[in-house]
Amino acid sequence: MSDARSQRPGLYYPKMRTTIFLIEFLMLVRSIAQGPQAYASMMACLASPGVIAFNVVALVFALYHTVTWFMLTGVVQVVRLGDHQVPPALIVAGAFAGWVVVSLIIFYLIVLRS
Repeated sequence: MSDARSQRPGLYYPKMRTTIFLIEFLMLVRSIAQGPQAYASMMACLASPGVIAFNVVALVFALYHTVTWFMLTGVVQVVRLGDHQVPPALIVAGAFAGWVVVSLIIFYLIVLRS
């Protein structure tokens, strides 16, 4: 049986660590549920330089994970139009284009509309 771990263990394990930032999100949700004082305390904690540095590192890992995942789609997703197979590069380009479109919509809704 062949999987990503046996082929390139040096690249597989860091990708599995990219989900660590979810702990912070769950802590934020918990503080919201506990009330305004807990939420204000959590927001103060999130403003500290150590947490900001952690979030920058988490963002880099999340971007790495996203890029490697999208690059994989051209390999694992076979799309046929009639008798012809869509080239893997077009599938990967579509994934990245979708990412850009969704990111721009979110940017517009959060930054430009407020």
